[in-house]
This record gives sequence, C-alpha cells and structure tokens, in this order.
Amino acid sequence: MKYFQINNVPIRYKLIFLFLFIIIFPSIGLGSVTGWTVDRIIDRQINQNTLQVINQVNRTLEFYLNNMQNITYLTAFNPEIKKFLEGNERMQGIGETSDEYRIHQFLRGLTTLYPEVAGILVANHKGEYISNEMYTRSAKPLTEEGWYQEAVQNKGIFKIIGHPEKRNVTTHTNYKREEVVSVVRAVLNPETQQVEGVILIDLKLRVIAEAVKSVRLGKSGYLMVIDHRGENIYSPAHPLIANIPAQWLGNRDSGTFSKKVDGQYLQFIYQRSPFTSWTTIGVFSNQESALEIMEIRFYVTCFVFLVCLIGIGASYYLAHSLSRPIRQLISFMKKVEGGDLTSRYHSVRADEIGMLGRSFNRMLDQIQKFISLVEWKERQRWEAELRSLQAHIKPHFLYNTLDTIHWLARKRGAEDVAQVVEALSKLFRIGLSKGRDIISFAEEMEHIQSYLSIQKTRYRDKLNYTFDIASNVQDLYILKLVLQPIVENAIYHGIKQRRGPGHILIQAEEQDGKLIIRIHDDGVGMSKELLSSLREDLTVDFTARDKEKEIGKVQGYGMLNVQARMQLTFGSTYGLWIDSEEGKGTTVTMIHPIVRQAM
Repeated sequence: MKYFQINNVPIRYKLIFLFLFIIIFPSIGLGSVTGWTVDRIIDRQINQNTLQVINQVNRTLEFYLNNMQNITYLTAFNPEIKKFLEGNERMQGIGETSDEYRIHQFLRGLTTLYPEVAGILVANHKGEYISNEMYTRSAKPLTEEGWYQEAVQNKGIFKIIGHPEKRNVTTHTNYKREEVVSVVRAVLNPETQQVEGVILIDLKLRVIAEAVKSVRLGKSGYLMVIDHRGENIYSPAHPLIANIPAQWLGNRDSGTFSKKVDGQYLQFIYQRSPFTSWTTIGVFSNQESALEIMEIRFYVTCFVFLVCLIGIGASYYLAHSLSRPIRQLISFMKKVEGGDLTSRYHSVRADEIGMLGRSFNRMLDQIQKFISLVEWKERQRWEAELRSLQAHIKPHFLYNTLDTIHWLARKRGAEDVAQVVEALSKLFRIGLSKGRDIISFAEEMEHIQSYLSIQKTRYRDKLNYTFDIASNVQDLYILKLVLQPIVENAIYHGIKQRRGPGHILIQAEEQDGKLIIRIHDDGVGMSKELLSSLREDLTVDFTARDKEKEIGKVQGYGMLNVQARMQLTFGSTYGLWIDSEEGKGTTVTMIHPIVRQAM
C-alpha cells in the first residue's frame, strides 16, 4: 500500500527528495571517507617521501665512501707505494727526487682532489708508515693497532671502521673523534695473497653532516645516521632522542615504527645501506601530521556544509525546471488523446524534454502522413483491381478468339499466319498467368520470344535479336510483363528509327545477390537532354504519396510503369537504369531481387 502512495506523489516532490538524497547524503559520506582516507594517505605519503629522502642521503653517503674505496685502489697501484708496501728494498733518492717525497706529493694530490679526506696513512707489514697529515703518538708498531687487525681480517675488502677509537694515530689538525670516520683496506700480494700493508683514510664527518642536516622532516623532524653497532655517526645538536636502541630496528634493512619518548609519540623511518652498513633514520613527531589532518578535515567539513546549502537551493530549482515542462507536455498530449492531431508542442528547450516534444510533433506529422498514404494506396489498389479485372476480361475473350483463328489457319494451310497467331496466343496466355503477378523467368522469356517473333514477322530482316541467359537464373521468378515494354521501346524508338537492320541483345545473370537483366539495342540512341529527362522521371519515389506523378502523361510511359510496379512490389532499391549515346544505341539495366519460389 505504501509503495502505491509513493507513486502517487507529484514528480516535483520526488525530484526534490531525490536531489537532496543525491547531494547531501553522499556529501556527508564523502566527508567521512575523505577524512579517513586523508589520514592514511598523508601517513603513507610522509613515509614514502621520507624513504625517498633517506634513499637519496644513503646514495650521497655511498658516493663519498665509494670515493674512499677508489682512493685505496689508486694508492695501492702507485709504483712507489707498491715498493714501500713490499718492504724488500730501501727507499731510493734524496730530496725532491726520493721515492718518499713522490709518495707524499701523491697523497697530497689525493687530499687536494678529495677535500673530504682528513688524512691518508699507508702502513706496511713491518709496521712502517707514510702519511701526508697523520702520525703516530708512540713507537708502538701499527701492526698491533685494532684498525690494522680488522683490515687484515677483512682480506683486502674495503671496511668502514667508524669513529676512531683508542688508536695510536692522530693528525696534525687534531680532529676530534666525533669529527672523522675511518676506513681501511688491506693490500694483498696478488701471487701469495699475503698482506703487504694497510691503507687507512679518515673521512671528515662534515660532508656527512652537510648531506643530512639540510633535510628537515616537518617542523622538528630530522635525519640521523648510525653504524652497524648502533653508534651515532651523525646526530643533530638537539635531537628528540639521543640514542636509538638496536633492538628497535631489528634485522630488517628498512621499515617504520612508532615509539613514545618523553611523553610524545615519535615516528621512525629507517633504511640500511648495503654498501656502508650504516642506517639512516628519519625521526619526527606524529603530532605534526595530526595537525595537518585536522586542518584538512576542517576544510572538508566546510566544503560539505557549503555543498549541502547549495544543494537544497539547486534541488528546488531543478525540480521546478523539470516538472513544469513535463506538466505542459502532459497537457499537450491530452489534447492529442482527445483526437486533435493538429495540436503541436511549442518550446525552444534543447534538453531531453524539448527533444521529446519535438519528436512527438514529428510522430504526429508521420501519423498524418501515413493516414494520407494509406488512403491513397487504398484508392490506388481499388483502381488497380478494377483495371486488372477489365484487362483480364478482354484477353480471355481475345485469347479464345485467337485460338479459333489459329485452328482455321492451319486447316487452310496458312502456316505463316498460324505461327503469328500462335505467338500472339502465347503472348496473351502468359499475360494472363491465371492472375499471378510473379511468374517464372522461363515464362517471361517465352513471352518475350513470342513478342519478338511477332515483330520479326513484321520487320523481317530489319530486326534481329539474340539471348544470353545464364543457366543459374532459369529457375528464378520475376515480376511478369516487365521486359516487354522495354523491348517495345527498343524496337519503336531505337531499331525502327535507324537505317539498315538493327539488333537487340537480352542478357540475364545473377550478380551480388540480385538478378541483373540488360536489354541493349544498337538503334539511334537518345540525346543527352532526353536521357536526362527520362532518368529524372525514373527517380520518382513511387511509394511516396507526396511525390506521385501523372505517369501516363510523361514520355516513356511503359518504362515508368515497369519502374512503378517494381518499386511498389519490392522497394526503391530495385528498378531500371538507362544508358544511351546518340547514334550508338541504348542499354536498359533492370535490377530485380532474387526470388526462388512463386509468391
């Protein structure tokens, strides 16, 4: 019962409710979903951006440390240093020509080329060393140093030691422990794989700080770098957390987690570099992202409120603009329903309602047109039936009379008369066809054969004709008496008018799913003006009432009659086409549908 009550509600109220439902409820839902989605997106976006920054910082650190590794290779390949590391020969020369001087010059060149290098020291397996900036504090052999032992254990592989710890080596600049990072690599004999010495390089922490400290995560967030032991490589001056326990990071190479530190929740995002084994960690407060989310939610709420306010006004306006023309259209349709087919919908609207009204107007025009067409066709049908009855009465009498004449001619030996009378008799017999409109193609050709036989008797040598009929069209059916008017035109307007004998060729074949019949004569042909006029007459749409012509009053009545019968029977796709050239003859092409059984 409630369902039918809803259907009885006027459409304008339904539209108002629909628009409010479509606008307000989705807006509220959109606001809720947006708030929840923004929270997740911002967190994900912050994590992704931070990871990208961390990845970029790691690549920068790897670049500097990769340079340190390349310096160890360049140093090991220097001829004088190789000689020093082997330790089998004494250093040669004195002053600027000595091997030691050239080694010092080489090391100074490296530190000039790579300003991030604080110092380079080369120690051989005997404990002897050469350096540009570094020296030992005591006479204790360098081979007993922890960094030397670690390099030996690493068997020629580059290794990052970290901050120098309790070593017997310092620099002239006297860098603090926290200001440099040490790297080492043992140099092996390529044949014996024995350690010939170790190259020690101190990297200034300043370059690491420059790569990291410029990155800010929010208002108070920052990046810090720790080594594989969890010791800080770099940390800002006033960190949110001094040290990060190694167990927080676990064994994963990258990740994110949150911890509560000193009463506030901190977000940690980290990534470990496989080359340096250092971990770059982003640290920032969750409260900063929460403030951004609250700001976005405020704007979303304002937007939802504004949309709802606009939606209420728009719903009333749209409901009225849609329901009013619909009511007008209903009123107009009621007039038509009452029988007033002259009533028309008047509107300049370009929307669907205006299109519906104009379509309804066109439908009324078509209905009136179809009513007139049906009346016209009924009148034409009645007249055609009357003409057909009159035509059938006369041929029946004439056919019986001709049959009597034919019998009398043969009885008295007048064979030529008998042949003409027999041909004429066949002509009328096929013309009757027991009232059928569709006859076999063979019957139609027999009818033409009889007609041409009669004409041949009259014109004798002046008229010649041949048939070129494809075998596959013999069993088809065709509208009766469509070829005789065309052949008659070919004789009277083509062959008869020329000098000397003429010839008519009749061809028939099946082509592209249609029956194509061509009647060609080599008569006098037509002028361009006459051909154009006849073609224009043939283009009349005989199925349309408003294009009806007085067919009997135009030139080529017989062909126009054939054209009208074909189009009224099969449609405007089929019919006749004329080609003619003055002095050379005329060709009439008939396009007939394929009919395989009598209709």
